[in-house]
This record gives sequence, structure tokens and C-alpha cells, in this order.
Amino acid sequence: MARIPYFDLDQASPTIREMVASRPPLNIYRMVAHGGPSAEGFLALGNAILRRSELDPVLRELVILRVGALCGSHYEVFQHRRVAAQAGVSPEKIEAVLQRPEDGPPPAAFTALELQVLHYTDAVVRQVKAPASLFDAVAASLPHRQLVELTMAIGFYMLVCRLLENFEVDLEAAPPAAAPGR
Repeated sequence: MARIPYFDLDQASPTIREMVASRPPLNIYRMVAHGGPSAEGFLALGNAILRRSELDPVLRELVILRVGALCGSHYEVFQHRRVAAQAGVSPEKIEAVLQRPEDGPPPAAFTALELQVLHYTDAVVRQVKAPASLFDAVAASLPHRQLVELTMAIGFYMLVCRLLENFEVDLEAAPPAAAPGR
């Protein structure tokens, strides 16, 4: 059970109501809405990462699942298993990215670029700053925009996980039909 009551979206600002109107009815939106103007920024950034990014959707979803696993966020992993599948991530890769967060993803399951990005994700989550050699390798593989989008996705989903876990946001009773769009 959530630690504070969910926000009544009928009482939200017109901007927040408009921003969540096209999204599935997820409890995270009902919790974040307490943030007022901060919620607007949160929703805008999530939308940009999920819908307007140039980062490959498969890479993005692998990263989101990895962050969810590293942060121990059941809600995030639950929601993005479905989103990852819709983005074309194979069931084998979904399971592999979630395995043993303490040891890193199993190399055989991923392409060289996917593995590089997942190691970068692990470093950013665990150490804040990736080692220079790892950063340089990822930077050599991705255009600057995608490198920044990757790093922003990691940081944003760390925020998402911390909100979900600290407020103990409940999973919805029935899964929504559409993919979440934070």
C-alpha cells in the first residue's frame, strides 16, 4: 500500500491533466501528480525519453530494465517487461538483463553494443561516473545526442525507481493495454 494517498487527477492542474490524458492509468502518475510543477517536468522528460529519443528503443528498454533490476524496483521491471517486448526485445534478452544485477549481464545474451551500454548503465548507477575507458568506448559507438539520451535515460529511471520504491507505489490491478509513457 502506498505510503501517501494517490493524488486525485481531477484536482490536478490543467497541464498535468492534459499530460496524463493520453497515457495509461498508471499509479505512478497519480503519485507524481503531488509534485505540481515538478510533475510536469517529470512527465515531459519521460515522454521525451520514450517517444522523441533517437536512442534505439531496444537499447533504451534494456537500459530501463537494467536500472529497474539494479534499483530493486518491482513496479518498474513489471511495467517495462511489456514495453520492452513491444519495442522488439526478445524474451531471452529481457530475462538476461534482469539476471544477477550484482554480477552484470551475461555476455552471451547480448550484442557487443548492447553489452557495452549495459556495462555503462551498471557503472553510472553504481558509481555515478563511468570509468574513462568505458565512457570512451560507448562514446565511440553512439552519436553525441544518443550518448546524452542514454545517460539521461539512466538517470531518469533511477529517479523513477526511487519514487516508486520510496512511496511504495502499488501495481495496478489489471495491466494497462498501452505501454507506459513517462
